[in-house]
Amino acid sequence: MDIIRPSIETKELLDHYLQYNHYRGCEFSAANSLFWCDFYQTKFTILEDMLVFCRVEDGIPTSFTFPIGEHDPKDAFDRVVDYFEQSNLPFAMYMVEPEMFEMIERWYPGQYQIEYDRDSADYLYRQESLATLAGKKLHAKRNHINRFLENYPDYQYERINGKNWKECLELEEAWARENNPEHDGDKENEKAVIAYALAHRKMFGMIGGLIRAEGKVVAFTLGERLTEDTFDVHFEKAYADVQGAYAMINREFVRRELSDYTYINREEDMGIPGLRQAKLSYQPDSLVEKGIVTKTRTP
Repeated sequence: MDIIRPSIETKELLDHYLQYNHYRGCEFSAANSLFWCDFYQTKFTILEDMLVFCRVEDGIPTSFTFPIGEHDPKDAFDRVVDYFEQSNLPFAMYMVEPEMFEMIERWYPGQYQIEYDRDSADYLYRQESLATLAGKKLHAKRNHINRFLENYPDYQYERINGKNWKECLELEEAWARENNPEHDGDKENEKAVIAYALAHRKMFGMIGGLIRAEGKVVAFTLGERLTEDTFDVHFEKAYADVQGAYAMINREFVRRELSDYTYINREEDMGIPGLRQAKLSYQPDSLVEKGIVTKTRTP
């Protein structure tokens, strides 16, 4: 089994298999796999002409994702099972969505079990809902935008491009200084990933937008196509003291750039209470559940 580290050099290979992906979990993108591969110790392999990501500990794969590609995933799944048996390791498959587990259960009834992790569930929204913010439940979001428009009637929206992307990086650096004074490792990693993503956005087919108020970039967002009907928003940053900036970049980007998509994935909340509250406040259409699959324990 050849274990490969995601890199710019492997993007074409990853794209070849990911073009067949129809699952809406944010992990199944070339950009995400590369951006976070060192942080999560993620690599990938090709089994039975199917793409399988894996997490590695001390150089040894200890868990895998469900196979992605053009073919029936069962043969690749069986290869994963064989690997664990031959390595004398306990079977573990992570980021498994309900549709994936239904297939496993059809193949091997009662032999596997799944435990879903609420903290890793992605938030899925209807494009129309985020673009219009219609309805009583989103009244507060409309109020935030109205306050922004009152304070900055001459605001500008711009697509991120070669001339303005460094201003987004300046915003991220300022955000990090304000929100990460102790240089927390996770936030430092995120800062480095965002810088890399902004600089290499074209290479990954990513698009982004920014809001400029009084000449200054006060919010930006960046993401990519995930499936034919779903767009994945990877990053969103704004100045907290600019009232309505987050709501404004969210609405304007979806409205101006994402009309061809049905769903917007705004990724997980990682169990952070404030982030969960913020994501729930936008009234998600559904959650993309993901869990860990293990062998069923025998009596």
